[in-house]
Amino acid sequence: MPLFNVYPLYDVTPVSAKGVYVYDEYKTEYLDLYGGHAVISIGHAHPKYVKAITKQVDKLGFYSNAIQNPLQKELADKLESLSDCKNYELFLCNSGAEANENALKLASFKTGKSRIIAFKNGFHGRTSAAVAATDNPNVVAPINAQQKVTFLELNDVIGVKAELEKGDVCAVIVEFIQGVGGLDQGNQDFFEQVYALCKQNNTMFIADEVQSGYGRSGKFFAFQHYNVTPDIISIAKGMGNGFPIGGILIHPDIEAKFGMLGTTFGGNHLACAAGLSVLKVIEQENLIENVKTISEYFVKIAKTIPQVKNIKGRGLMLGLEFDFEVAELRKKLIYDYHIFTGGASNKKVLRILPPLTIRKDHINHFFEALVDALEN
Repeated sequence: MPLFNVYPLYDVTPVSAKGVYVYDEYKTEYLDLYGGHAVISIGHAHPKYVKAITKQVDKLGFYSNAIQNPLQKELADKLESLSDCKNYELFLCNSGAEANENALKLASFKTGKSRIIAFKNGFHGRTSAAVAATDNPNVVAPINAQQKVTFLELNDVIGVKAELEKGDVCAVIVEFIQGVGGLDQGNQDFFEQVYALCKQNNTMFIADEVQSGYGRSGKFFAFQHYNVTPDIISIAKGMGNGFPIGGILIHPDIEAKFGMLGTTFGGNHLACAAGLSVLKVIEQENLIENVKTISEYFVKIAKTIPQVKNIKGRGLMLGLEFDFEVAELRKKLIYDYHIFTGGASNKKVLRILPPLTIRKDHINHFFEALVDALEN
């Protein structure tokens, strides 16, 4: 049976990985500066991660949410401690799209309203409401387009105010650093005013931290660079270092009721073991400080390369913007220099989303290759 052909594929077949490196069937070593869409947070096959998953699956890999699962509470407590998101409640699911779907559903339940405000070039997933709030008509089917969504420009406070005052908006959903869109960010005044306007208009403020969360921005969550307290925070990607897990952190002002949210696989024993090991490694290896150190080092070198016209993002969620489309450059980096990087809907941006364990020598390797690739 052929696979449903929806992915343009590079001719590379990884068979193993360790740390920041991936190896193909010919034992070629690739430096991974993309982390499988920012998923690999603590490095491929981290020994503590492997041990935790192996130990758990040997005991109990899965049972339903109809029974007690102390691992869920342990994960929630560790997440609260490290993120400093005090008094939030955690609902676990399986992916970023599912996290945002549940966030939007919960906002609609809480407010009794149904329209969403989202922002141009944003990406929130491929499920029903999440994809409707994603600014890419190519991934929105007619059945999704029935959702009521208004797209505005980042930093358009006046537009947000006017829409919220119409009284039918259940949620404003925003990435504090846009991922797929190309690492654009709103400014501090914008985020803080939008948050205040949501409070004034009975609208839930949703922080999409699916890609930017778990230290990637230089703080545990990207919204923590600003004076805002989201009603709902969506998480996934780096949360499980490759194991499928997602979730939403829910402000205590939103009351839980039996049956309002649910999932078969979300928060299963194996997922919780993976998620706990990630949090423990982030804490024990001081990875958020490493993000800050390596980010500064990366940006300092990037500024010396004349072909780089703009450096976007923050932490280890970075983009190098050129005055040409980067598709061929990405191919050259993969095939000639054996380095994985990412693209964006802004086709002139090269995305850098490495494991948070990356070191300065890896950054040096990348820039030596980049300079050579740009000159040849």
